[in-house]
Amino acid sequence: MSEQTWFVIAIIAYLMAMLAIGYWSYTKTSEYDDYVLGGRGLPPFVAALSAGASDLSGWVLMGLPGALFLSGLSELWIVFGLFAGAIANWQWVAPRLRAYSEIAENSITIPSFFENRLRDKSRLLRMVSAAIIIFFFTFYVSSGMVAGGRYFESTFDGDYLVGLLIVAAVTVAYTFVGGFLAVSYTDMVQGLMMFSALIIVPIMALLALDQPSDIFSFAANNDYGTNGVVEANPDFFNLFNVASAAGIATIIGNAAWGLGYFGQPHIIVRFMALKSPADAKASRNYGVFWLAICYAGATFVALIATVFFTQTGHSITDQDAFETVFLDMARVMFHPLPAGLVLTAVLAAIMSTMSSQLLILSSSLIEDIYMGLAKKRPSQFVLINLSRTAVVVIAIIGALLAVNPSDTILGLVGFAWAGFGSAFGPLVLFALYWKRLNAPGAIAGMITGAVVSIVWGIWFGGIIYEMVPGFIASTVALVLVTLATKAPSEEIQQEFDKAAKLDNLADAGGLDFDQAASKVK
Repeated sequence: MSEQTWFVIAIIAYLMAMLAIGYWSYTKTSEYDDYVLGGRGLPPFVAALSAGASDLSGWVLMGLPGALFLSGLSELWIVFGLFAGAIANWQWVAPRLRAYSEIAENSITIPSFFENRLRDKSRLLRMVSAAIIIFFFTFYVSSGMVAGGRYFESTFDGDYLVGLLIVAAVTVAYTFVGGFLAVSYTDMVQGLMMFSALIIVPIMALLALDQPSDIFSFAANNDYGTNGVVEANPDFFNLFNVASAAGIATIIGNAAWGLGYFGQPHIIVRFMALKSPADAKASRNYGVFWLAICYAGATFVALIATVFFTQTGHSITDQDAFETVFLDMARVMFHPLPAGLVLTAVLAAIMSTMSSQLLILSSSLIEDIYMGLAKKRPSQFVLINLSRTAVVVIAIIGALLAVNPSDTILGLVGFAWAGFGSAFGPLVLFALYWKRLNAPGAIAGMITGAVVSIVWGIWFGGIIYEMVPGFIASTVALVLVTLATKAPSEEIQQEFDKAAKLDNLADAGGLDFDQAASKVK
């Protein structure tokens, strides 16, 4: 059989498995809350890998190795920032948000949590936060479809548009049918596939080199890549390239990616779905270990690729951003069937994030926009089917934006990541840990963060990553407006104390939610 036939067999097997999980999830989903949040019954291991897989997406297998391959280790500050941010997110946000979101009228989306936490009767807070989610996630979904199209270009020498449509169709299918459970359990499987591929590929490629130690010096002294397509970079291995103000700004901007974790709806919604606040500790351990291996694997893919493609003479499909070095490396080294399975890990990474984003977008449209305007609550059947319809509509819009991509995968992800981190990051932290926060302050911080990140990214992005000014501006606006306006009611402050006590009890005693809640009462 031809190489392409083996690849098709591997990918069809994977896609069928994803659809099977989608059908299983469909049998477990009878209520609207199940479709949106899985009934708050997610086990720690599933939550950890689901959050991780929906976070890293195709960029860790394509965007990150490409950036490191082209620019050198200065890009690693993104990894350092993200790793620190992930640990902090699991440590400080996960248990408190799990407790508080249920106490605050059983909030099942991030916008509904903001509204219920601050008792915003105007619904403005919920509407604005939902609008921000819809705006930035549209670009995020588009980045996944771009990655899907490029995946098929590299893997099958196929058409970009056909690949984009296949990835979109299957992702929409299992998200449409199974909702949150389908997304979470497919994410778990996809996370395991990514983990395995990022161990196997760099190890096998390293063993194939004549002088494996060259990976730590070659790119600084030689033109590298196929036929020396990239010029030697003397600063390739210079992690602290701070000889200029621009170098310092680049390091700060890259490290600031970690701040974005606190405001990513598709990640922190997994915290809300945990069985108990106490489960956050086990999830953190699973998630941090998984992230460490994935980041290390992606880094070594880039380092090894500088020598591998120079030495072997094999071509790199993407000659601009070099975002296909992982795909091309796997194709060269393995028999077509195992190569197809390894390459499917990239597809898994792409689809895991897309499905999470589609579900969050759908829930924001229905739970936060539609329900905010509806005069009475529709039936469970109507709500679930409205959510499924929204998934399809959003996917179509994302596909249209991805037909002619105007940016790299990492560029599209960076824009959306900064937008969410700036708009929601400070608000999530202050909502969980500052009793004085009120609705006007929350709205001011959220809008300021979103606007500053957009404006800065468009006009001043070359100075420093927009996350930095966006996060700072959002924090300042949130604090100043809160202090200048009326303090929250006694009821809100008492609920804040109850959530904090519930979080502490569950963490200290390993209690489940109901046991901790009974002690608080």
